[in-house]
Amino acid sequence: MKNILIVEDESLVALEISSFIELLGYETVGIASSAEKAYAVLKQKSVDLILMDVLIKGDIDGVTLAANIRKTANIPLIYISAFSDDETLERAIETNPIAYLTKPFNRKELQVAIKIALNRARRKSDRSEPLREGDIRFDDEFSFDTKREELIQSGESIHLTKQEKKLLLLLLEFKNSIVSIYDIENELWPDKASNENTRRALVSRLRAKLNYKYIETIHSEGYKLHI
Repeated sequence: MKNILIVEDESLVALEISSFIELLGYETVGIASSAEKAYAVLKQKSVDLILMDVLIKGDIDGVTLAANIRKTANIPLIYISAFSDDETLERAIETNPIAYLTKPFNRKELQVAIKIALNRARRKSDRSEPLREGDIRFDDEFSFDTKREELIQSGESIHLTKQEKKLLLLLLEFKNSIVSIYDIENELWPDKASNENTRRALVSRLRAKLNYKYIETIHSEGYKLHI
């Protein structure tokens, strides 16, 4: 059984997460509301995965705590946070998380992220088992199977909605080049008037599933997929 540490200062949210991961067959070895309490759990328990909120009690936030833990331990990390502003995301990405999920979190997405995190840790200790990869390789983590039209992260399939898949296919077709706002809206919503909020929300969702990597916003022009 894998041991998971939950760092979350809202008790009801922490209990909800704990109940869910235990239904999945994992064990909650601690619930910490602050960096100090998280350090205490890490000293006493064996931890295979950390589920980390950004805003926690005390002077040290979740991102700084994650960075400090990274200095001494290579424990997989998943953020679950209400914050998704650019500054927070940029800081969080520097700590190399498996995923950054926004509250209210999607249970299926959390389940997949946990599986990816634990599978990656297991495969690091067992190099004989190859990762499943698609024919378009983004990096060591992400790839895309064009035959199945499937996004793959560390060997696991990532669910995409119909529109998310269409957007990714369009960006892949013109990878490393700007895809204009006009072309995106014409391709995805050919029979509807353009809607900036809908487009931005779709890009944001796809960007989150790619762990906030690869997609660059070109102001007033469009988007570019860097792979």
